Amino acid sequence: MKKNITLDRFDLKILHALQDNGELSNQDLAEQVGLTAAPCSRRVKALEESGVIRDRVVRLNERSVGLNLFVILHISMDKHIPERFEAFERTIQTLPEVMECYLITGHDADYQLKVAVPDMDRYQDILLGKITRIQGVTGVKSSFIMRKVVDSTAVPLKYSAL
Repeated sequence: MKKNITLDRFDLKILHALQDNGELSNQDLAEQVGLTAAPCSRRVKALEESGVIRDRVVRLNERSVGLNLFVILHISMDKHIPERFEAFERTIQTLPEVMECYLITGHDADYQLKVAVPDMDRYQDILLGKITRIQGVTGVKSSFIMRKVVDSTAVPLKYSAL
């Protein structure tokens, strides 16, 4: 966050509403949270400037754009040194098929990736042609996503201090 901000009940209502529907007009948002338009707009702007609202995005139906195969990869690295991790992370950020990348602990792997591709042939191209060629990658374990059970981008706000 850019600066500290104390969230009150109106801020939390705004955040809940925008997580449910990021396309709400300011007027509709204001009505939903019990404010008039001007104070609501000022609060949203403050939430954006403070970094609480990071960005607003459009979520696509992956299958409608030809992405039918989703893979969770566990990546093991040869050396646990900052330079190796930095190089891996720089490279992995250039691959548009990588939707998520986490440095993890408590597992046999160092990184967990979520990859989206049209089919197994494209997955093989990404895996063998790019990911396994990154310096320091010593192991990859792939798990294929069969079905999404929970598909949310909403952050649980019940832990926010008032």
